Amino acid sequence: MTLVMGILNVTPDSFSDGGMYAEVDAAIARGVQLAHDGAHLVDVGGESTRPGADPVPPEEERRRVVPVIRALAQAGIATSIDTMHAATARAAVEAGASIVNDVSGGLADPAMAATVADLDVDYVAMHWRAHSTRMDSLDAYADVVAEVAGELDARVDALVAAGVREERIVLDPGLGFSKVTASNWPLLANLEAWSRGRRVLVGASRKRFLGAAIARPGVDAADPTAREHATTAVTALAAAHGVWAVRVHDAAAAVDATRVVSAWENARRPEGWAP
Repeated sequence: MTLVMGILNVTPDSFSDGGMYAEVDAAIARGVQLAHDGAHLVDVGGESTRPGADPVPPEEERRRVVPVIRALAQAGIATSIDTMHAATARAAVEAGASIVNDVSGGLADPAMAATVADLDVDYVAMHWRAHSTRMDSLDAYADVVAEVAGELDARVDALVAAGVREERIVLDPGLGFSKVTASNWPLLANLEAWSRGRRVLVGASRKRFLGAAIARPGVDAADPTAREHATTAVTALAAAHGVWAVRVHDAAAAVDATRVVSAWENARRPEGWAP
């Protein structure tokens, strides 16, 4: 069954919930709630990657995330660290995180690949072209599926050359990163073409391209929370295509969607339906 990765932004400026969990106690409580709602992993991040976001020094990032990861790990909750910085990745894994989720795919920090190889943990390599301050200007593709496939292949090659075991690598198409609206949909519709059989993480939750799809009178498509039903629809479709995990704000809705897909798929089997 597709795993659900619950988003925990320990930041003052994330696009959907910035500031809500910026304090350690609030962040820990939110992580516990995500796990209670069924999230298999809580993805803890201390730096916003929304379009236009300013970078955060790694020292400040670690100050935000390490106490939260340590507390959640001590409570028996599986966590991942959402970071582009090798030093933060190492500190988070030492505090209890089991996965490194890097939106830059190792491009932002030259030390990341060797660090992940040394840590020997699962590593999510996302398709990325530039930092948040300029990524929208790089939404330029002749063939988005072929180009993303080629750029992700190059990242896998570089990671493996640095010592990362290939079976540890998970690919993320980078929805919303150097892809404003229309460029995102072909990547979802052609998962197999760019993933090359590798595990896939889909992170569509509340993003702008969903707002563009649902825009109509009476719907404030610019409000990230208005995109929640659309997010759940993408979760169901991604799960039906067998993705390894989805990264979401509303863990309960995503868990329900993946369980419905599992029940549907189970009913196709000779032994019949099982909950």
